[in-house]
Amino acid sequence: MKALIFAAGKGTRLKPFTNHHPKALAKVNGIPLLERNINYLKSFGIKDFVINIHHFGDQIVDFLNKNDQFGCKIEISDETNELLETGGGLIFARKFLDHGEDFLIMNADILTNININALVEYHKKIKDFATLAVSDRESSRKLLFNDDMVLRGWLNVQTGEQRLAEFNKGFKALAFSGVHCINPVIFEKIKRKGKFSVMEEYLDLMQTEHIHGYVHDSILIDVGRPESVIEAEKHFK
Repeated sequence: MKALIFAAGKGTRLKPFTNHHPKALAKVNGIPLLERNINYLKSFGIKDFVINIHHFGDQIVDFLNKNDQFGCKIEISDETNELLETGGGLIFARKFLDHGEDFLIMNADILTNININALVEYHKKIKDFATLAVSDRESSRKLLFNDDMVLRGWLNVQTGEQRLAEFNKGFKALAFSGVHCINPVIFEKIKRKGKFSVMEEYLDLMQTEHIHGYVHDSILIDVGRPESVIEAEKHFK
């Protein structure tokens, strides 16, 4: 299985580090996030990667070369000309991913110990084109699921704003974990072009398609702010 790691973002919340470096190379206990996530996915047998780059992308390429690609096959989806966000980045990387096989997407700036094998097994069992890892944790934005764990809405916890596919019948509100398992048929379903968030597309597609959530209770830390680096260092040695 291939994995697409989103490593292009500017990481503005991680300043001043990201004034001179990509956020994917921010270190937790001395080890860059990107290295941690490549090795994490390798532990589940994944050795075929696509990594998108934009902000100080040359530093990521140099880092991978210096480490002999960590013994993996790594292809670079180069967004140097324009940062395309998650949805645009996925479409831009299509040539690396649209080969009939399911693939994984992961954000470079999260650290987790989700059981990837269990996520993939669930994804293959339900045969959806997208399965989103979610958990019951604090987050300013939540995804809303029905009893069958099918995506039916989105909630901004702070403002109360909702986007719903149907009346909210006591939906479960869960936080997206930045890990999703995807079937390439998604490339035929996505309508947007250019720069956009893949979550926007999911919220459109939930009106007509089944997108399931996979609930986990694993550690998950969004290493997007300096204080979250400190938190991550307690859990990831």
